[in-house]
Formats: sequence, C-alpha cells, structure tokens
Amino acid sequence: TFSISKGQSLFFGFFNSPILPASVEMTGHPSFTLTQVSRAVNIYPVSQLRYAINNREERCKLVKIQEYQARDIFTKYGLPVPPSYVASTPDEVEKAATDIGKPVVVKAQVLVGGRGKAGGVKLAKDPAEAREKGEEILNIIIKELPVEQVLVAEAVDIAQEYYVGITIDRDRRQVVLIASAAGGVDIEEVAEKTPEKIAKIWVDPLHGVDQFAIREALFKAGFAPAFVAKIAVIHAKLYDIFLDYDCSLVEINPMVITTDNKLFAIDAKINFDDNGVYRHKELAEMKTTDKTDPIEMEAYKRKVDSYVRLPGGNVGIIGNGAGLVMATMDEVKRAGGEPADFLDIGGSATSEVVSNALEVVTMDECVKGILINIFAGIARCDVIAEGLLLALKKMDIKVPIVIRMQGTNAEKGKEILAGTILIPVDTLPEGAAKIVELIGKGGAA
Repeated sequence: TFSISKGQSLFFGFFNSPILPASVEMTGHPSFTLTQVSRAVNIYPVSQLRYAINNREERCKLVKIQEYQARDIFTKYGLPVPPSYVASTPDEVEKAATDIGKPVVVKAQVLVGGRGKAGGVKLAKDPAEAREKGEEILNIIIKELPVEQVLVAEAVDIAQEYYVGITIDRDRRQVVLIASAAGGVDIEEVAEKTPEKIAKIWVDPLHGVDQFAIREALFKAGFAPAFVAKIAVIHAKLYDIFLDYDCSLVEINPMVITTDNKLFAIDAKINFDDNGVYRHKELAEMKTTDKTDPIEMEAYKRKVDSYVRLPGGNVGIIGNGAGLVMATMDEVKRAGGEPADFLDIGGSATSEVVSNALEVVTMDECVKGILINIFAGIARCDVIAEGLLLALKKMDIKVPIVIRMQGTNAEKGKEILAGTILIPVDTLPEGAAKIVELIGKGGAA
C-alpha cells in the first residue's frame, strides 16, 4: 500500500514512463494500493506496475526505428500512408518503383536528420531514374553514417503541408498533442519564430483525447476546414500509437493535402521510451539497433549505455556519476580542451564495464588524451582499477591517460595502477590542466 498524505503527490520517478505523469495528484485520500494506482493513471494492470518497480534496473538503449518501420506502424493503425517499399540495392529500387507504377521518391534510411540537404532524398519519374537515384543515395554517407537502405515511396503532388505530433510536456507533466499549419519544416523553428502557428492540446490521462478540443485547436491553427475532422481522427490514432507502444514521440512532418484533395502522411517518426521496451518484444524484430553513431552503437553492444559521442572533441572523458562527468567536461573546457564524449560508468560499475568504457573511448580517432575522474562511494576504486588494468592488458593505447581517483578504497586502487601508463593526479582542475598540457605536447608526459 502507498500512503499519501492529503495534497501530496505519488512520485513515479522510478518508473519514468511517458504515459505516467511525473506525479499523480490524489488529494483527500490517505492511501492507495497498486491496483488503485494502476486504475487512477488509466494504464497497465497491477502486475506490470509491480514488475516495473521490482525490475527498474532492467533497461536498454533508447530505441529508434527507421522511417519505413514507423510507416508500417502507421499503416497498422489505419493512417493514410502512400504505398512504399524498402530497398537495399539499385535492382530492388527499380523493382519497387515498377511495382508502384507512378513517380516515386527515394529516401535514405538513416537515423539522423538533414537527409534532404545531404542528398538523401530524390524524386524519380520512372523506374530507370529511380534505379539511378537509388544507386547514388546508397553510395553516400550522411553525418558519418553509410546509407544501406532506402525507402521507395509513391510521390504525391503537394498542395498544403501540416505538422502533427505527440510528445511529452515535461513542465506540465502531461502528454501534449501538437499541430501546426506550417508543416515540412523544423517545428522548433516554427515555435521560436511564429508560435501563433502552433496549437497544443494537453491530454488528461484519465479522460483521453477530446475530439472537440482537437478540432477547435486545428481551426485556430489555420488548418483547412474541410480536413479538420479527418486530421483530428488521425491525431487520435497517433495518441493510440503513443500509448500502445510507450512512445516519447510520434510525429508526421509533413502531413499533406494533395492537389486532388487527398490526405497523406508522407513522413513518419516514432521514438520509444526505453523503460517500456520490455513490454514490446516486436521492437526487437525491427532492427532497432540500426546504426546511429557507429561508436555509440558499439558502446550499446558492450552495455556502456551512457556513452554519448561529441564530434570534434579531443579529450575522452570517463567518470562515475552524471554530475561528476558534466563537471569534468566543464573543467576540461575551462582548461582549453574539448570534451569528446560523455561517459558515466555508474555507481556500481564492474571491472568489465570499466574495461569496455576505456576501449569505447579510444575508438574515436579524434581523442588525443583521456581524463578519468572517479569519486567512489558505492563504487570501489579497486574494482575500477582492476577494470582499467584489464583494458590496458588487451590494448595498445597510444594516447596519454590522466586519472583522478578518490573515495572508497582509493589507495588500494592507486596501488593496483602503480607502474602503468596512467598518470595520477589529486584534484579535478589538476587533471584537466594536465591532460590538455599533454595533448598540446603530442602526448609526451
């Protein structure tokens, strides 16, 4: 039983599901069972809530899927999506265009934005031209990612572009439906420059989607009156997808009206909350680990889940605790260096995790030196040192490594690393200054 005083909130930070508000106000009631809580937020049975509580450490990397996979989900829910096929070779592109039998658009399938500007989206009026465009796209690299698949979709004549999407408003702790008559462009840019063109509808999780509220918002945002009712229905279906798949974002940009007055979703984007993935085994079949950044994907495979690569940096950073890592990044910047990554090994890292972390950081050829900052509480410096020693035995590291190690078993950890290439320091500012100095000297200690 959860005991909640009048006026207090039940905090669900341990669950962190997109369809659970950060807190559920339950004023006037002294206590609630798990079943009552489950019913109050209108989501999952008590068994799943209990599973989430007891298995909150069971997490995986943020799940992303390609556009063609998102289109498949849209089609499953009855959204108007033009016919399309995914292809991996020029022959497959030509066959897809032949099967469609109309002009097509060939779109690179990579998990980054800016595909059009990078030459990853091309129109073709017949199968022969589609083959040519497909071959071009399959031989380019977009933001360091090689294009291995393309989407071949029926091209449509666009008369009007709209934006419709659903995400989470963290400030209001609610799911928010977003719509704009200025579609086809970056919605963040629209929000900044012309916020009056954006309509927002916040959803009460107990009440669900209010069709009247959606239609009213669409009218105010300047949507074509003849299509408001249809787009409101589409928005409601997006909300169903959002809930059913534990999403953090569902987006159509653009939703278009064609010159012959048909409505189509010609782009599709879905992001999933990684905390809910265990409920959706089908996501594992969607090749959800397709390439983003190649080093980040290697980190994911090695269960170094917190690694984020920062292109252009020269100082690899490893620490335990997000705040400590961010402080380390700031100090490196202050010393004149450029952080090359964010990597938090966590408060209970094993020697294997530490070893993998060091190997991942050194995969970035831009890294000219590494700063390791450990302040051990729950973690133990000797365990971290053993992991570093394991990595050093397997690797031929050519860049300098500076380590600051304090806290639980710090002296024992320093003893383990004595005589290695690691350069010990006592403070963070000293460590940041030292690694920047060594990089400036070309790595010579």
